[in-house]
Amino acid sequence: MGLVVASALAGVLVTAMFTPAVALGGVVVGSSLDAFDNLPDYIKPDTLSQTSSIYSQDADGNRTLLASFYDQNRQEVGWGAISQYFKDAIVSTEDPRFYVHGGMDVQSTVRALVSNTVSGGVESGASTISQQYVKNILVQRAEAISDPTAEAAAYADATATTADRKLKELKLSIGLEKEYSKDDILLGYMNIALFGGRVYGIQAASQYYFGVNADALTLAQAASLAAMVNAPEALRIDVPDNIAANTARRNEDVLASMLKEHTITQVQYDDAVATPVTPNITQPSTGCQTAADGAGFFCDYVKNIILNDTTFGASADDRANALNRGGYTIVTTLDPALQAAANQAVTDYVPSSMSSVDIGGAFVTVQPGTGKIVAMAQNKTYSQDPSADPATNTAINYSTDAAYGGSAGFQNGSTSKLFVLMDWLKSGRSLNDFVNGSNNQKFSASNITNSCGATVNGTYTAGNDAGESGGTASVLTQFEDSVNNAFLNMATKLDLCDINAIATAFGMHRADGAAMDTGLYATVLGGNEVSPLTMAAAYAGVANNGMFCTPVAISSITDSTGAAVAVPQSTCTQAIDPAIAQTALYAMQGVIQAGTATTANPADGTPHFGKTGTTDAEKDVWLVGGTTQLVSASWVGNVTGNVSIRQTAVTGGNDVTVRSGLSRLYVWKEFYQGTADDRGGNSFPLPASASRGSGSGTGRSTATPTPSSTPSPSSTAAPDAPTGDGTSPAADPAATPPAVPVPTSTPAG
Repeated sequence: MGLVVASALAGVLVTAMFTPAVALGGVVVGSSLDAFDNLPDYIKPDTLSQTSSIYSQDADGNRTLLASFYDQNRQEVGWGAISQYFKDAIVSTEDPRFYVHGGMDVQSTVRALVSNTVSGGVESGASTISQQYVKNILVQRAEAISDPTAEAAAYADATATTADRKLKELKLSIGLEKEYSKDDILLGYMNIALFGGRVYGIQAASQYYFGVNADALTLAQAASLAAMVNAPEALRIDVPDNIAANTARRNEDVLASMLKEHTITQVQYDDAVATPVTPNITQPSTGCQTAADGAGFFCDYVKNIILNDTTFGASADDRANALNRGGYTIVTTLDPALQAAANQAVTDYVPSSMSSVDIGGAFVTVQPGTGKIVAMAQNKTYSQDPSADPATNTAINYSTDAAYGGSAGFQNGSTSKLFVLMDWLKSGRSLNDFVNGSNNQKFSASNITNSCGATVNGTYTAGNDAGESGGTASVLTQFEDSVNNAFLNMATKLDLCDINAIATAFGMHRADGAAMDTGLYATVLGGNEVSPLTMAAAYAGVANNGMFCTPVAISSITDSTGAAVAVPQSTCTQAIDPAIAQTALYAMQGVIQAGTATTANPADGTPHFGKTGTTDAEKDVWLVGGTTQLVSASWVGNVTGNVSIRQTAVTGGNDVTVRSGLSRLYVWKEFYQGTADDRGGNSFPLPASASRGSGSGTGRSTATPTPSSTPSPSSTAAPDAPTGDGTSPAADPAATPPAVPVPTSTPAG
């Protein structure tokens, strides 16, 4: 009966309030009553759009905020997390009889009717808090619509100044009060209300405007925020010109109403009125550019995972809404200490810009056995600001694929020789087999097998660094010295298809999404453009006894209710026989101890493995490897064009100048020697006897070697050289970092 009576009264009052001339003339309002009766009786509040936040986490579970994402800056809070001052301010100002009416305040509606009739217009809507809450719910629903035309229509319908809209709002508010308590409705209103710009809800408003949580608001601050809900854009106090208007409404309406309703004393009123409105604008940590220690690129990678992976929604709009409206707490695999160390190492040895080349550097670390990405650093500052200096700022992540915010990739050079070596071992051959690495070899379709596709066009000839003959030596020695022609020769005895199958099993793929080139040059000498993350994950699979685990960046996600959200999981597959992986690891230890990467050897007692890689003229230079605990890809190169960085002197943040070809080695060494090796690292298993072969080559003993010391300046060991260009890099007289003497000559590539 109450609803029926209210319906009839509401139909008359609301229609009259919005059409005062009609009310005075006594026009029948039956049509509005019919419309009222046909409306739904109840509205269920929706899950609010809330801020999602991305965190790194250390081994003790301590989290560090990287960035937040939102369409609406909101953190929904409970009743006890809001200052009583603000609750009293809202009720006293917006709806003093909130706790006694049933969703419609008849006194206010009659008063609005009289006011509108006298003025001949619509000056007052007489909305209760329940009615305002209903309106906000309908506006939120409209703003969640992805189609712009439909969104505009729904928004217009939710905000139209018409009797029909007001009737709908009124009936829904009456129904709302039948389903929810007064405190629940007030709490919902305080969490949904707009406070200007993209600031929604009392918690975000308190943090943004005053730098405090909602439960710590003073009376003056609470009244200033309560003043905003009436006209959020005109009264927001992050605009200095609005402060006078906000102060007037705070004093004359909000505080005066609180005094009238006896929720504050005269003394409290006087003190609050005398307090100036003093904002403490605290910008939220929004967007990946706010991430510390160079973690903006990793943050961007996580963002792109959510926007790309159907785990988070079937459509692109669904996934964007999940990130920007879902209130996700996203805990990532990033280790804060390792990230800081990686960022420092890159900063120390790779400048953010150079006048001669578009210098780039990236360093990414993966945990073997889990696929967890624990560090991702770059020599640029992450920024999506179009006005930022492009020489030192970029939003392109050099560590990842193009589909995840990365580049089109970089040729990986001699790091591909690892897959040739493993196929060599898989075919029953040995590290001790002799192979010819001399320069006088020609390779053509007649002596190359590729059961999957093309081999070479015409005749291919590759050089060795410094133009040396290469000679005949064991596979182990040729691998340690990275002799191009030796591995091209080995490929003639194998099937390129099989080599590429091994590479694919370890996750190798082009960063631009195109099909891999399976020809001779691309297969053996690293002619495909790949990302550093792809390289780190592949080598981590070798360190994991041949079991490759797909890289992952997210440990867990919970939504705004605390419920767990499914996240992409690492998939681990045995890519090659463990005995072959162990033999390959043994060979890669030699690269660090006696081969092309001796400069990078931390020599701290922790066993390390790795393989260098260099492309023509040192456009791209690599070192990929690590320990049983952490595997990293260190890349330095020219980001755009084919300009060589050979013999280019680079000076990083530590003011040490080195040749660019060496910088990737120093970055790698600093990371492991300074931080990563503190995480430990086990000895690698000895090679399986079946892989030693019966050849009488000159390979190292199969006993586990002791890490060598840093080479002296007269040593003949040095970083690897370009693939196939046959030229010799000059020594680097400027490269003299503390305790890391620079070699004076360079072996093959």
